[in-house]
Amino acid sequence: MQITLIDPHQMAVEGETDYPTEARRLEGNPKRQTFNHYTNAREDVFAGVWTTEAGSWKVVCDPGEEELFTIIEGHARMVDEDGKVTDIHAGQSAVVPCGFKGVFEAVTPVQKFYMIINRAV
Repeated sequence: MQITLIDPHQMAVEGETDYPTEARRLEGNPKRQTFNHYTNAREDVFAGVWTTEAGSWKVVCDPGEEELFTIIEGHARMVDEDGKVTDIHAGQSAVVPCGFKGVFEAVTPVQKFYMIINRAV
């Protein structure tokens, strides 16, 4: 087994680009890039760097999916389905619980480290 280094200044993997679907898009059409550096053998844990341009979209997480992320650059805002607002700035981390529903807003362009665990439910 080896350690996987995740360096946002020297990406060791090719990024995957996507955009929010029209049904989920709220503001703008932000380009998002995922640089997945690590997938475990069971393919239920993922880690890497993710970036997005400013904009907002609806988020619906799977019932078995949790994410821990740390903002490297920028300002993100998450609003849960009850309307509770959480602002996350560079240097801060947040945990998105299983089954989260709400809105992700990149107030400014965002770059973050992420680790996602996706357990079969």
